[in-house]
Amino acid sequence: MKNARELLLAYLDGFREPEKAAALFTNDGVLELPYLESLGLPSGVTGPEAIRSFLEDLLKNAPDFAFGETEILIDTPDQVFAEYRVDTVLANGRRYQQLYAGRLVACDGKIALLRESLDLVHAARAMLPGGTADIPA
Repeated sequence: MKNARELLLAYLDGFREPEKAAALFTNDGVLELPYLESLGLPSGVTGPEAIRSFLEDLLKNAPDFAFGETEILIDTPDQVFAEYRVDTVLANGRRYQQLYAGRLVACDGKIALLRESLDLVHAARAMLPGGTADIPA
């Protein structure tokens, strides 16, 4: 049975294979990016099927998206907190550089919660058609 650290590293390594990454989650597991709501985007998805679909959509817009430079900051069997980086070019031609902070909660060898935080200015500049001008009021 995988612990929290092993699950996070498996998720980050397997991210480019959405079905494989989504299978790491419990049936009611949540991938949460709560601050994306500020950009008018969904703040999270629940369950392996929804997570797989979310990851597939992300990879359509960021075909070379891959995590790198992972630093584990807190590590217990059931929870891990880490920072990990992305540096890629999106399908729209814009560069996307990001430092994510993620807290993973493990339950019975699966991911129950992966809550990620990111710099919304970098995300808006890269992902929204009008950049930061498109951030909802």
